Amino acid sequence: MAPPQVVIGLDVGTTSVKAVTFGLGEPWLRVAIREYPLLQPAPDQQVQDPETILASTADALAECVEATGPAEVVAVSLSAGMHGLVAFGADRRPVTPLITWADARSRAEARELHRSGQAAALHARSGVPVHPMTPLTKLLWFRRHDPDTWRRARWWGGLKDLLVGWLTGALATELSSASGTGLLDMATRTWSTAALDLCGLSADDLTPIEPPTAVLALAPAAADRVGLPAGTPVVVGAADGPLGNLGTGALERGVAGLSLGTSGAVRMAVDGPRADPDRRLFCFALTDAVWVVGGAISNGAAALRWAGSTFADGAQAAGDEGPDAAVLELAAKVPAGSDGLVMLPYLLAERAPLWDPDLPGAYLGLRREHTREHLLRAAVEGVCMQMRLILDELDAVEPVTSVRATGGAFRSGLWREVMAAMLGRPVVVVGGADGTARGAAALGLFALGRAPTLGEAAAQLAGPASPPSGVDVDAALVATYDRLRASVADLIDRLDPVATLFSRSGDDGRA
Repeated sequence: MAPPQVVIGLDVGTTSVKAVTFGLGEPWLRVAIREYPLLQPAPDQQVQDPETILASTADALAECVEATGPAEVVAVSLSAGMHGLVAFGADRRPVTPLITWADARSRAEARELHRSGQAAALHARSGVPVHPMTPLTKLLWFRRHDPDTWRRARWWGGLKDLLVGWLTGALATELSSASGTGLLDMATRTWSTAALDLCGLSADDLTPIEPPTAVLALAPAAADRVGLPAGTPVVVGAADGPLGNLGTGALERGVAGLSLGTSGAVRMAVDGPRADPDRRLFCFALTDAVWVVGGAISNGAAALRWAGSTFADGAQAAGDEGPDAAVLELAAKVPAGSDGLVMLPYLLAERAPLWDPDLPGAYLGLRREHTREHLLRAAVEGVCMQMRLILDELDAVEPVTSVRATGGAFRSGLWREVMAAMLGRPVVVVGGADGTARGAAALGLFALGRAPTLGEAAAQLAGPASPPSGVDVDAALVATYDRLRASVADLIDRLDPVATLFSRSGDDGRA
């Protein structure tokens, strides 16, 4: 009797790696998670140590492999976080930390591209808004501020390049991750000459672009480290955002995929690259034929984590609803709408839909009667409100009829309730293992020719994962949040006299 077969989806994200083993027609699944820190060596800098990421990845992958027993691992298929930048030396080893999407050191470079009018053309060509998150602006920063690293770098790449290099020995990226750099020409699927000229680079200074379905061989050193046979197929895969749509089943017209973790995003699949003329949405590849349009927020569940540590120190105990369980319990004590308190959660350099890293965060409508519980609930509602703004932009592309959601935050009943009511349409929450890692595993099966379509590949993945669950949308709660969103403009307008007063004070020199 032949041994059972499994595929491993390897999802390497901003603060953790998740290796998930999916059975092919067998009810069997293993999840291994390793976390690693996001470092801040200087203001506006958010980086990670490449060796720590790779060691964590190796540990998670080895745990999954050990748990497979006699099962045959038909492939390891990769997902990686987007927008990271790392320089590689001539020996193919990193010479910089991984500069993550959250790093905002290139604020000035992004601002200059907008002021000069170049941002619009860059967005139209690449599908990526000009923002400090992008490798494009980070490269401009390195060229201007770190000439030593600029000279030492033989290649520039990202997180996917780092993973592929360690697993296979080949230094390469793929179309999906490349589409998030701001350096890709969407029409030709090649590195953009115009973007490279702006950075003072050539295509030879970046790593080659493979198809997301490219299959490479596991290198002997990595094979020994994780316990797999050398030569095991490694599917280079795609970026975590587009794979989230595949893994949650959000590839149909009118169905949006929503993910909420440290950051958050809402995306919808389309049948080819397209640029948003209003420059509110991005466009990233899943495969050559399937792309996603949408927007990402920098301040997802991390905004609640900040509010909890700031206003509820000592209430940080974890529970079944995740690491913020105690904080969420406090937030649930106040009514929906937080008695008129609104949080604009722009703590990290915010992205969609305005793509303005200089937007300051704020609490609006703050009164003496508001308590720490109000401040906490307003953080949850503020994050969900930002997701609704992106959904409104997607409605202009294709009316969104339903949402497939994934992410650790949705272990919480409060996050589920508020998000569904704020979006105002049916939401189905897909279990944690059925998100991005599932998308990676499905793309792996498709790449191996084991399924004729991406959807059929996903359907082959079996395992005792939590079944998708619908979230009841309370009509009264929807109305409450409609009123709350409508109040924001008025709350801001009420501060106009204050701005005028301070402006006059500055004009006449009085302190």
